[in-house]
Amino acid sequence: MSRDRQDLGQLGEELACVFLKKQGYKILGQNFRTRGGEIDVIAKEGEMVVFVEVKTRISTEFGSPEEAIDERKQYKLAMTAEAYLAAHDLYEADYRIDAIGIEMEHDGRLKNLRHEKDVVGW
Repeated sequence: MSRDRQDLGQLGEELACVFLKKQGYKILGQNFRTRGGEIDVIAKEGEMVVFVEVKTRISTEFGSPEEAIDERKQYKLAMTAEAYLAAHDLYEADYRIDAIGIEMEHDGRLKNLRHEKDVVGW
């Protein structure tokens, strides 16, 4: 991954965390990795554990940021979320997987942020 894409992704995750905090979420962690995948942000909304996939784009030429979360990615997110719950003894926790799509201006300003809840469709 190029350094610019990595920086853009990191900026998007920071913006997502600020947004979630303003919405009353508590941030539990970021960048939880397993061999099978990664969760960008782990948060809590009340008693609900919320796993958040953050997609950041400068251009929507190839679709919206959230459209990058296809069935294969959804499966990886679900497996990684379950690994996080097991690693933290949260077997009984209610959880969901959300997506935050961020569009940035070319000059680095935030253009649009969308939060979609419960994006894994099964």
